[in-house]
Amino acid sequence: MPYNSRRMVDIARQSPPIDMSQPYDGEWVTGKTILITGGASGLGEGFFRKWAAHGANVIIGDVNDRKGKELVEEVRALTGNLNHHYIHCDVTIWQSQVDFFHQAVKLSPSGGIDSVVANAGINGADNSFWNPKGLDADTPPPPNMQCLEVNLIGVTYTVHLALFYLARNPNSSAADPAAQPGSNGRDRHILLIGSLASIIPLPGLPQYAASKHAVLGLFRSLRSTSFVGGLRVNLILPYFVDTPLFSTAGRLLLAGASVATPEDVIEAGTRLMADTRIVGRALMVGPRAKVSPNSEWEVAPQNAKDGVEVAIREVYADDFEDMEAFCANFIKILNTVETTRGWTGWIIDIFAVVIYRVLVGLGLKK
Repeated sequence: MPYNSRRMVDIARQSPPIDMSQPYDGEWVTGKTILITGGASGLGEGFFRKWAAHGANVIIGDVNDRKGKELVEEVRALTGNLNHHYIHCDVTIWQSQVDFFHQAVKLSPSGGIDSVVANAGINGADNSFWNPKGLDADTPPPPNMQCLEVNLIGVTYTVHLALFYLARNPNSSAADPAAQPGSNGRDRHILLIGSLASIIPLPGLPQYAASKHAVLGLFRSLRSTSFVGGLRVNLILPYFVDTPLFSTAGRLLLAGASVATPEDVIEAGTRLMADTRIVGRALMVGPRAKVSPNSEWEVAPQNAKDGVEVAIREVYADDFEDMEAFCANFIKILNTVETTRGWTGWIIDIFAVVIYRVLVGLGLKK
């Protein structure tokens, strides 16, 4: 009997596919306390400016102290809100992130954190990784793993802390796709920043692609289990974006081609941040293109009179019903086998483990 995929979606509280034609109100972030790692420049800075302008209290963490402090002072002056703060944060260092969250809770006017954006990242263009040299030496130097440390370990640290603090956000309610947006003053939201490299290979950037594939895996796992703490988890997958992270080599490689605009990425992030009905969804942001009225993936002819310009599309919209149902079916088989074997099977397996360890201890088995 096929597994009830609708039930899987209900259990995880995933919301329906996003209708990008429907408006949302940026003012829905008003009063929320939002943490952003890597918030002193690039997309992090863009998110900060946008959400602060709509009344959110934003606390950014970064390693660029001068830029971070100057940015906060500027935004405070523009908004008249003194609840914006900069805290030094090196995402690759566990204690640095712990300090970031500890101070943020103390600085939050509500005494809690409504949303965490795991934004800090680097592009990881490291030629020495895919073109190794000198490994025949007795003590060759290790490869530069900073890309994985920032984009994966750092993001995992951020999520680990967010799971703890968001579930304890005072007066917050569990994520509910049926709730009216703006009605939940306190939120419990994690926004992950992946990349188009999360779903396609990027030649020459193995660490970056691996780290962003891992962020996608983190998202898929979290959206299946985050209901335990009443959290909502969403993901943005930008294409190459014209920010300081976009390297000179990348610009040369894509000369003549279109790239995504920061404004569209900020727009996608703001929709996910503001609309508390959106749970477990991912938005891809690419170059703007005029598409057919019948399909957002079919590019309209250059001189077509009808069509609509699209940059933001939903991805991984249906995989929850399909892939997670497959996983549930597989687990169901495993559970059925375990039930069939019963206690007798469990005792046999435990006995086998004990015998194995004894044989290993006697040197009779490796």
